[in-house]
This record gives sequence, C-alpha cells and structure tokens, in this order.
Amino acid sequence: MAHAVIDHTTLVEHDRKQLHPLHHPKQHADPLVVERAEGVWLYTTDGRKMLDGMAGLWNVNIGYGNQELPDVAAAQMREVAYTSNFVGMTTPPATELAYRMAGMAHSTLNTTFFASGGSESNDSAFKTARYYWYRLGKKDKFKIIARRGAYHGITVAATAATGIPRYHTMFGPLVPGFLHIPAPNPYRYEGDQRPGESVGQAAARALEETILREGPETVAAFIAEPIMGVGGVIIPPDDYFDAVRAICDRYEVLLIADEVITGFGRTGKWFGQHLWNLRPDIMSFAKGITSGYLQLGGIQISDAIREVIDNAPQEDVWMHGYTYSGHATACAVALKNLEIMERDQLLANSQLMGERLLAGFEKLKEFAIVGDVRGRGLLCGVEIVKSKESREPDVAKALEIYNSCLQRGLRTRNVGNVLAFSPPLVINADEVDTIVEILGSVIDAVA
Repeated sequence: MAHAVIDHTTLVEHDRKQLHPLHHPKQHADPLVVERAEGVWLYTTDGRKMLDGMAGLWNVNIGYGNQELPDVAAAQMREVAYTSNFVGMTTPPATELAYRMAGMAHSTLNTTFFASGGSESNDSAFKTARYYWYRLGKKDKFKIIARRGAYHGITVAATAATGIPRYHTMFGPLVPGFLHIPAPNPYRYEGDQRPGESVGQAAARALEETILREGPETVAAFIAEPIMGVGGVIIPPDDYFDAVRAICDRYEVLLIADEVITGFGRTGKWFGQHLWNLRPDIMSFAKGITSGYLQLGGIQISDAIREVIDNAPQEDVWMHGYTYSGHATACAVALKNLEIMERDQLLANSQLMGERLLAGFEKLKEFAIVGDVRGRGLLCGVEIVKSKESREPDVAKALEIYNSCLQRGLRTRNVGNVLAFSPPLVINADEVDTIVEILGSVIDAVA
C-alpha cells in the first residue's frame, strides 16, 4: 500500500510532537526533513540538497541509499527477524558476526558481546571491568578514569564517564566512581606540563598520578577514545598510548578503547587503535558496524577476561544482557556491511580522501580565526579561535559558521569551537573539494 504524501509544512507541524535528542524548541522550529538520501547527499521535503559532512552521526560509513543492506535485512527478517540471544539460544548471523570479528581489532580480543548502540556498549564495558576484578577478589577496584572532553554515551553510567559538564548538570547525582583527567590535546593542553615534557608524556603522567592518588587497589579501568570526537576531534601525540598502556599494566588497570566513532574505517584503519598499535583489554564499538542501517553495538573482551567469565560459579555468573543483544537482522546487516567495506576498499578511500580533505583544510589556516586543523582518515576538525595568538576558543563564531554552511548545502557539526567532519567513506574527490570550497567561502564571509 502506497504511503500518503505529506507536504513539508504539515510534517514540520507534526514534528512538534517529537522530543529530539538534545532538544531545544528553536533548533527544531524548522527541521531538515530528509525524505531520501544517496551517497553523501541528503534530499529534504522542502527541495534542498545537502552534502552530509557528518555521515549522520559519524556513522553512515558506506554511504546512503545502499540497496544490498536492505535486501539482506529483508531476507533475514523472512527467516527469523529476532529471537532471544540469552542463555542457550543464538542465531546464525550473531554467531557468524562474532566469529568474523574475532581477532579483527587485536589478536587478544576474540570474544564479542552485542548491544544496541554505543551507550549500551560502554555501560557493558564498565560493568565487565568491575565484574572482572570482583571475580579476582579485588572488590574495591571499581573506579573508572576517563578524560575531560570525552564523550562515552548518554545512559547514566556513560554520562558519568563523559567529561563534558553540560551533560551532567541537570541529571545528577550520576553513578559514583568516575574520575576525569586532562585530555592529550597537542593544540591546547589543559593539564600540568613540566619543562621538556611532551603533551603525550604529561597527559599520561596525569593518569598515573590519579591512579596513585586514588589508590591502584580502587581503580578498575581507564577509558579512552583513540581520537576524541565530540570533545573536538582531538588526536593524541604518538607517544601517548604507549605510555598509557604501560601505566595500566603497572597498576593492574584495564584499558578500555572506545571505538564507537573511530571504528570500522573512519580513520583509514579498521579501528583507531591501529594507528598506535594499541592493545586494549576491552573495546566498545557501534555506529559504523552497520553504517547506521540498523542499531548494533557491543564490546570485545580479552581472552583473560573471557576466561574469568567462563570459570565463574553459577552464583557469580556475568548477569548482564539486553533484549536485543545479538539481534539477528542487525547482525546480518553488519556482516554484509563489513563485506562491502572490504570489497569496495573503503578503508583505502577513507585514507586517500581524508588526506585530500585535510590538505584542503590546511589552506584555510590563512584565515585569522582558523587556529588549527587536524584529522586522520575521514575524521577531521577545524578549530575556530578569536585569534591565533591567544588560541581562545570562539564558540559563537563556530556556531555561525555551522549555520551558514547549512544554508549553503553543507552539513557539519560544531562541537564547541571545532567544526567536525566525518563524511561517508564513499565520498569522492569532487565532493571533498565541495566541502572545502563551501567551508572556505563561509569562513571568508564571517571572518
């Protein structure tokens, strides 16, 4: 049966019944109502064509309008769309996806637990870290260290881990036991830096000092995005993660890599941790595993953690799971998504087009308000400042640039004073140049 055609004005009126994420009535007074999309392009009900420089929410990696994933989803739904993945049950897609992912991120990460998204995934990581130490008789090891500016999700525990105060203010008290240290921001490091010390060394030292201050016997895990997304596309110095891994080993602290944004080709590698040969004990993932076509996330755990879970007595079983864990249709779509990424060499394209995008952004540093540009693969940021000398963030100007880009057919995202870009990995050279051209013309106009 054909759907009734509803005009744009009516849709906007009907949309007032919806409560949006980060809801503000002014922001949604005239929303972009996207009726179809293809490649990197969005088409709205009021006739606009928009280049989506954010791939939805950092996640439509294989691009919009792919027809293979819907076919796979439909075929799986006709067999078994969903059934419980709890004790004693599974489905072929969940089993095969777990097998496909074994060792994919690191040779020690061979076990996967499935959730529905990034927030659930990080909650699973925190609970698993605490469970691990509980089972080893170290029940006081419950604290989680995260970083200022980090974003780890929107559930109560994931919000507590998030290092952005605006997410906390109106929802407290949050889950106890979460601590925050300075992020390894080479452009604007906000921690204590000693003479002759690199930013990476200083940020790693902040981790060690926090562990020692709290007591290593109380710290369960440290969580870090390989590249911080919502915190401003922060790329750590090359000496950072080696030092962090050594510190975690020294004090028996689990290292959680939050790959929700950086996973599945976004950085030009399968996972952001591959940029630094990082070995996490737990890895959280979501977003790009299905390119956003269906909801799926999860964690991978080290062989050592798996052994502890397997050897637990019945009274101490790992009491964790979600209704949609291992959702059959979502897992089938994920398997096909990974196949397409390999077949179409999207990691190579991410790296190549990312280099082109970053080179275009480098030219924008001629403007006085562009303080820094940075990126790996198709994850880039342009930092807007009041002056190059002061490096003072200009959040208002970044918001103005964001709005102007939207009016000119380019969707970016202003995360504080940084304009973030993470277009679909199928983007081509002409489309990359369009991003640079529109952004440059807008900055020129507002500067």
